[in-house]
Amino acid sequence: MLAAIVLAGASLTAGAHNYHMGIADVSYNAASGSTEVVHTYTGHDVEALLTQRYQRQFDLGQDNSEAALRRYVEKQFYILAPGGRRLRLNWVGMKVNADNVVIFQEIVHTRLAPGTRIHHQLLTDFLPGQRNTLNVQDGGKIQTLIFDSRNVELPLR
Repeated sequence: MLAAIVLAGASLTAGAHNYHMGIADVSYNAASGSTEVVHTYTGHDVEALLTQRYQRQFDLGQDNSEAALRRYVEKQFYILAPGGRRLRLNWVGMKVNADNVVIFQEIVHTRLAPGTRIHHQLLTDFLPGQRNTLNVQDGGKIQTLIFDSRNVELPLR
């Protein structure tokens, strides 16, 4: 019974606004030689997702929530080199405020090549209307990719 109440609460929270979106910025840092990824999502959508997946209440401001979020992100977001090899995305950390959760990752000493594929299913497995915008910047060139439940893996040009 408690699980049903928790799930009902999570569903109400997730439906609290009419749009569900996330944004990620991927950029090459010439000083470090690494590719940096910064994701931003609505905090209560992420908390509702984790509550549903793990059947317990989550508060992203608490230390014990980061490990669960990290497991989820590492499963749902990854980058494939042109040959199909999964690139190692290191978890740098996260920052939480009243409205958003910001997640930081990096690929050490790697610049993304054309033909690299981005797999991005964050929150689209939980919220059917979720749309994730991903901006890739390398030098002066910016490429924007849009991910949703039907478009989960897209190539860089």
